[in-house]
Amino acid sequence: EVKLAESGGDSVQVGGSLRLACTASGFTLADRDVGWYRQAPGNECEWVSTIGSDGTSYYADSVKGRFTISRDNAKNAVFLQMNSLKPEDTAVYYCEDISPWLVAGMSAQQVKPCSSQQGTQVTVSS
Repeated sequence: EVKLAESGGDSVQVGGSLRLACTASGFTLADRDVGWYRQAPGNECEWVSTIGSDGTSYYADSVKGRFTISRDNAKNAVFLQMNSLKPEDTAVYYCEDISPWLVAGMSAQQVKPCSSQQGTQVTVSS
């Protein structure tokens, strides 16, 4: 079965850190472009970060300087290290193999994969 699974979400205090993991099964992530997205209650699905198959990374302005995306090909996983967390980071976080959309000419920001899988809840409280 081909699937992605997110993990690592938790409840933390403002200023805390979390490391989210996106683990693939049934296919190899190493040659895929992977995006992290999030959705807070009442809000639209929001693009957070992308890592290209070549390791190039991109970030939304709201998380730049605080979040770091990385991949571990040996673990067939992509990670999102989140530091200096703020209450506005509270959301369900999702990862997605966005390669098909990019090949079709869409941007990472145009992909809306939230709710396509379970996601992992991040709650930041003051």
